[in-house]
Amino acid sequence: MSAATTEVRNSTDVLLIGGGVMSATLGTFLNTLQPDWTIDIFERLDSVAQESSNAWNNAGTGHSALCELNYTSENADGTIDISKALNVNEQFQVSRQFWSYLVKSGQIANPRDFITPIPHMSFVWGDKNVDFLRRRYDALKDHPLFSGMRYSEDQAQLRQWMPLVMNNRADGEKLAATWIASGTDVNFGALSCLLFKSLETRPGVSLHTGHEVEDIKRAADGRWNVRVKNLHSGQSRTVSARFIFIGAGGAALPLLQKTGIPESRGVGGFPVSGQFLRCKNPDVIAAHRAKVYGKASVGAPPMSVPHLDTRMIDGAPALLFGPYAGFSTRFLKKGSLLDLPRSIRANNIGAILAVARDSWALTKYLIQQVLQSNADRMKALRDFVPDARDEDWELVVAGQRVQVIKADPKKGGVLQFGTEVISSADGSIGALLGASPGASTAAPIMLTIIRKCFAEQLPSWEPKLKEMVPSFGQKLSDNPQLCATVRKETTETLRLED
Repeated sequence: MSAATTEVRNSTDVLLIGGGVMSATLGTFLNTLQPDWTIDIFERLDSVAQESSNAWNNAGTGHSALCELNYTSENADGTIDISKALNVNEQFQVSRQFWSYLVKSGQIANPRDFITPIPHMSFVWGDKNVDFLRRRYDALKDHPLFSGMRYSEDQAQLRQWMPLVMNNRADGEKLAATWIASGTDVNFGALSCLLFKSLETRPGVSLHTGHEVEDIKRAADGRWNVRVKNLHSGQSRTVSARFIFIGAGGAALPLLQKTGIPESRGVGGFPVSGQFLRCKNPDVIAAHRAKVYGKASVGAPPMSVPHLDTRMIDGAPALLFGPYAGFSTRFLKKGSLLDLPRSIRANNIGAILAVARDSWALTKYLIQQVLQSNADRMKALRDFVPDARDEDWELVVAGQRVQVIKADPKKGGVLQFGTEVISSADGSIGALLGASPGASTAAPIMLTIIRKCFAEQLPSWEPKLKEMVPSFGQKLSDNPQLCATVRKETTETLRLED
């Protein structure tokens, strides 16, 4: 989707930076809650959803902890900690409710344009990993958020669930998998385009592509002056905004630093790039229909959990395997090699150096990944697809992710995986940093922004918010009946019966 520059305003109520799923989601929430507010959205590329939200730049798993083993850790006593898995799944249910509202209200006509039911699986081999997966299954299977999950070590059953993975596999290998039908594939690029298309029809909403935010300064009256450059004409202008959201993916950190708010101090970023093997053989693609996640290597970041991934992109099935991590100093796929050095400040260099000192395992892993040959990548693929042929697969570059580095009084600095909302004390500016689960939890993240930045309006907005997200203010994990109702209604509305 592309858009020409629309109505030119020098003053706006809400200014959203970045044309991805985060700005699209927040813009939709705010326009629905307060339709008389003006909203301006600025995206530096000529089309929206071309960076992290693009379907080829992320896994699109609809992260709900149904298959991602990194969301369940093992305690010292051997028990499985499922608290993070419950939290991630709970957040994804909020996103499903929000998307269902958009379908019911006519803002999205056909949910299959962005979401498709795809079984989610965890797959492991070896006695130790099989034992872990069995205990993980036992810890999750009776929870309402994970109802319907199945477990098997039987190779005949595994062949039914994932024939491509089991084809020509050696007999006697110790294998196990969990399978659940309620998993989804989400095209967040398509979702972003649908939301922006709907927003553009609303009075007071303007989308400006090909515009880059150059600077953000606080004005004497408490508003924000944002200098924006038209990348086609070369002209710059200043827009005064009452509220700013920085949802620019990896570029959010340098933009946040420009604001000068105290909350931005001590924050740094660590960029990680990714690559996938993409299948070129339609017969191989057709032989697999699931998202199959394994266990990450020791020292690997959570985003590097290997997976054999059925995707639905622009109405056609695709098959990816990866990711293979890499390192680049760019903060965006179409960014600058100077992004990382330009983000270093006196107030965050201590934290960055502390993380560099303490992250040898991650550094070693990234070096190994960068030095991999195609034979190395194919060897990793054959753990999942034993008879994979080199000629059926090609290497593609995925999106950039920037992990958050924060100052820490004990360690000096810590590297955080996940997402982080940073907002000013007065709520006039909010930013989203970090990566996975990211887009899958866009709706609950934007509700966090609303709670932090619009506390004054929240009481009057609450009835509408409960219409958009029926579980708003409640936890589904604490209410089995509400959980069952929400899952049933969203499954029907989003047409996820398979």
